[in-house]
Amino acid sequence: MTGPEATWLYAVTSADMADAGMPAGLTGVADEPVRVVEGGGLAAVVGSVPRSDFDERALREHLEDLRWLERAARAHHRIIDAAAGRRHVVPLRFATLYHDDERVRAMLEERQADFAEALRRVAGRTEWGVKAYVDPRAFLPDPAEDAAEGGGRPGAAYLARRRTQRQEQETAHLRATERAEEVHATLAELAVATAEHPPQDAALAAYEGWMVLNNSYLVPDDRTDAFAAAVTALGERFPEVGLELSGPWPPYSFTALPRPEAEEP
Repeated sequence: MTGPEATWLYAVTSADMADAGMPAGLTGVADEPVRVVEGGGLAAVVGSVPRSDFDERALREHLEDLRWLERAARAHHRIIDAAAGRRHVVPLRFATLYHDDERVRAMLEERQADFAEALRRVAGRTEWGVKAYVDPRAFLPDPAEDAAEGGGRPGAAYLARRRTQRQEQETAHLRATERAEEVHATLAELAVATAEHPPQDAALAAYEGWMVLNNSYLVPDDRTDAFAAAVTALGERFPEVGLELSGPWPPYSFTALPRPEAEEP
């Protein structure tokens, strides 16, 4: 079919989402109402978007427009969050498009086992994020550790100090990383799965110092309170480390599937 609209996918969940429905008035990336398409014992949360505005050429132009991209990405994740508030979901990548609803139904039937396994993996569990920040100065070597270097000779002392300065940042980062690993080990004991992410750019995330931990944790819902308490306790145990707990999130980090063969709309 080559109709005027293509189908944008947001998330896949259990078939009973059709009964639960989506919140009234919720709109997606093209300000379109969202709905549910069933197939293979599953349900896809989708919206119809204008084909002329979301074909390969138009979408490529949109992705180069940062204002459009930010607005659309927020809408995409808003729909996923709303769906996750009602059922366990498998979030789909931004800009997953199919020709029409029939192609979506076929995809659900073809990939039923993959989606069902992902949904089983996150059932009764929620993703939480933990970031750790440090001031590098808190992990610098004690000046007393190398005060004796140089044997009292000014030239030797100067060279020793220069050598120490070159090593200080490496030493501080190693010590901070070791502390972050202690934090992670404690939190991982309360989770059933973890995912490591690279540190965010300091300019974009607006933080000072170093981000030494940026991890996601898949936590059983009956351990949520214990997990939050553990983050608080670790912050008190290691006051030189700033810990930030975020969530609950849809399980973005724990439901990755081999990329579906999305079609050009």
